[in-house]
Amino acid sequence: MIKTMIPALVLGLSAITSAAILTAPVHAEDQKPEQVHIRGSIVNYSGSALKVKTREGETVDVTLADGWKLASVANAAVTDIKPGDFVGIASLPSAGGGDGAIEVLIFPPAMKGAGEGSYGWDLKPNSSMTNATVADAVKGVDGRTVTVSYHGKEKKIAIPDGTPVVTIAPATKDDLVPGAVVFIPAEKSPSGPLAHQVLVGKNGVVPPM
Repeated sequence: MIKTMIPALVLGLSAITSAAILTAPVHAEDQKPEQVHIRGSIVNYSGSALKVKTREGETVDVTLADGWKLASVANAAVTDIKPGDFVGIASLPSAGGGDGAIEVLIFPPAMKGAGEGSYGWDLKPNSSMTNATVADAVKGVDGRTVTVSYHGKEKKIAIPDGTPVVTIAPATKDDLVPGAVVFIPAEKSPSGPLAHQVLVGKNGVVPPM
């Protein structure tokens, strides 16, 4: 199907597929470089360099690796979540028990299985990220909860009203304008952060993860 699409769209979908590792966990046994998540807004983009003002107020220079990929996010709705979908949900422990979502990413079908599991996340203190398949989807606006499954385990996550829900969408380098919000999973290196992927906000929708 993808082979029949126009070249520009194929390029966009290639970027989407490459973004599958955006939320993949890093295990010690993988012996991969230490990673850092950069969240902030673009100050300047030029060639293989991206200057970002982080949410902490620091300005960092990110080197873009050869063959780096780009994607964006588009708005979705809680009611778009269906059984069998693969989702990434950042959540926090709820006062009444269980977890409450602080953002939801609905993966395109081609990215199913990306970073599957539940692990610590740095969006907020004590937050976690769960990448899993929806077993029982939201059925209404009241008491909105999804049951997800991963590696033979199940987890119920409440989705409070107002929680950002997005999906991956295409982007081009023309979207890397000053002020655009980005989420960048980068490798730490002696010369500064090195990125293989960039997720950029577009059309008023920002990466919530």
